[in-house]
Amino acid sequence: MPDHTVTAYDDELASLKQMVAQMGGLAEEQLARAIDAIAKRDVRLADAVIAGDERIDELERQIEEKAIVTIAKRQPMAQDLRQIIVTIRIASDLERIGDLAKNTAKRTHAISGEMPRKLVTGLTRMGKLAQEQLKDVLDAYAQGNAEKAMQVWRSDEDIDALYNSIFRELLTYMMEDPRMIGPCAHLLFGTKNMERIGDHTTNIAENIYFLVHGKMITEERPKKDSTSTTNFPNK
Repeated sequence: MPDHTVTAYDDELASLKQMVAQMGGLAEEQLARAIDAIAKRDVRLADAVIAGDERIDELERQIEEKAIVTIAKRQPMAQDLRQIIVTIRIASDLERIGDLAKNTAKRTHAISGEMPRKLVTGLTRMGKLAQEQLKDVLDAYAQGNAEKAMQVWRSDEDIDALYNSIFRELLTYMMEDPRMIGPCAHLLFGTKNMERIGDHTTNIAENIYFLVHGKMITEERPKKDSTSTTNFPNK
């Protein structure tokens, strides 16, 4: 005879995982649309991204509430407790990724005028790389694949290296043509957002490793951002 209590508990854990998957899908969509908006200087699409951020915020609230209720009601141990804690952590990182996508979309209004296409290319390249990392880490979470998560974790230095290159290129444009200072400054904010999205995907990868192995990664996090002392406010 089946234990309906255990079945209901398993359903709650599965539901939390499904909600994270849904939130991840929304974050992927928001990021893709934000990059597309700024690449095409499409302010209508940018506004849609900005408005769409509320869905991600609401889903994070629902995940957190459901996780807290599950902990209080079930008093989970070991693997189950790790799964719920990791769910809350990943939802928090996805919410921040949504915020960074929204903030990037906002830059579209500031650079909607004519400017050399080459200046936007670096940001879109970084955006595509951030998209790939986010997709891969969400796949790793869905599969419970720690090794795939570690591949994303190690690849963060690629996005840092690209950011350093674009940072120097945009500074050069700003020094050579004062008219480009405003647009380039907004692009710098956008590229910094992509670099920070890479950091959040790295956080997610670390939490997947913790979920699978029950311990944190002991290796030093790969980092090649030589501009990390620069402050870039996002709110």
